Amino acid sequence: MERLTQKEVARRIAVSEATLRRWVREGLIPVRNGTWTPATVAHARVVARLRERGHTVEQIRRASQTGRLAYGYMDTLFPPDTGSHDLEEAAREVGLEPALVARIWTSAGFSMEALSRLSDADVDMLRNVAAALNAGFPLVAVLQLVRVYGHALAQIADAEVKLFHLYVHEPLIRDGVPVLQIAEEMEGLAREVMPLASPIIDHIHRRSVQHFVEQDVVGHLEGEADDVPAELGRLRVAVVFADLAGYTRLTEEVGEEEALDVVERFVEAVQNTLPEGARIVKTIGDEVMVVANDTSAIVDWAVGFQELYGERPLPRIGIHQGLVLYRDGDYYGSAVNLAARVGARAAGGEVLVTRPVVEFAGRHLEFTRVGEVRLKGFAHATELFLAHAADD
Repeated sequence: MERLTQKEVARRIAVSEATLRRWVREGLIPVRNGTWTPATVAHARVVARLRERGHTVEQIRRASQTGRLAYGYMDTLFPPDTGSHDLEEAAREVGLEPALVARIWTSAGFSMEALSRLSDADVDMLRNVAAALNAGFPLVAVLQLVRVYGHALAQIADAEVKLFHLYVHEPLIRDGVPVLQIAEEMEGLAREVMPLASPIIDHIHRRSVQHFVEQDVVGHLEGEADDVPAELGRLRVAVVFADLAGYTRLTEEVGEEEALDVVERFVEAVQNTLPEGARIVKTIGDEVMVVANDTSAIVDWAVGFQELYGERPLPRIGIHQGLVLYRDGDYYGSAVNLAARVGARAAGGEVLVTRPVVEFAGRHLEFTRVGEVRLKGFAHATELFLAHAADD
């Protein structure tokens, strides 16, 4: 292990040696036997950041003594960035215009400010994007893909940090574990677990790509049946919105945690029962948005789901089929908005659908006409039907 002097530590975190000595003396940094390890250097760096942001010495001391700054030790798990490139230099190295490099960078979710100090690894990432463009992948598709990667991986990283905090860090603090021991246990666990993330993500990614390639081929062939070519960037799909009727009232009655358990079981039930070619696009509170290539299969699923779901409050489901605009892994357009309005119009236990869904559904279902209904945000009335299993 590298042995560092106090002078070297002060230089690394850009404070004076006197300031560093004072922080140690005042209990802001837990240095054991005067030995500076990479972990304690990382802790000192966190203290420096907190002081820059205006936190008082007393606030930092309390946080340090209770182990709440133990995440500072995690810095030792990440190799330091090498190289320093500005936007113009990076653009020359990867062979793209600076404006395009900036657009790619911000599409990934990174800040414009960071473009003035790109690392070697940042430039390698940009070089890979440039290679995809040079291979002939359209720019509009590359930018969307980078945005999807950025959003999805940011969500993954956020979950990793929060779950580590909730289920590892906080229990150690509550158990009164000494500060340095908290840091050592967290660092040891993270050092073992973090290298496992990439192979797990890579395998899930490969399996998912294989699945969606197969589904895309089937959906493309079935989509040609109506002989109406879709515009570039548009897909013909069935859009489903499902939520729990009376969820707000349930939250008030049983509390947020128990109501959240109900939502998690509901979303899990949807996920585990969806037919081939259907997937959850997103969840917002207790609401689930699903898209499907096969309209007949998804309305079958909805009716069966309502018959088998045995928990209160009951779900309500709305389905519409039409052309949607696909952007950045999400779906937009009037067809999506209409499906959401149809779902909001349904009552608990109901599957409410539009005329296009009825036309694609199988004969083992029956549809009771509700009538033409004016839905919020739409100038013309929409013909709605209640879907249910046909009588034997």
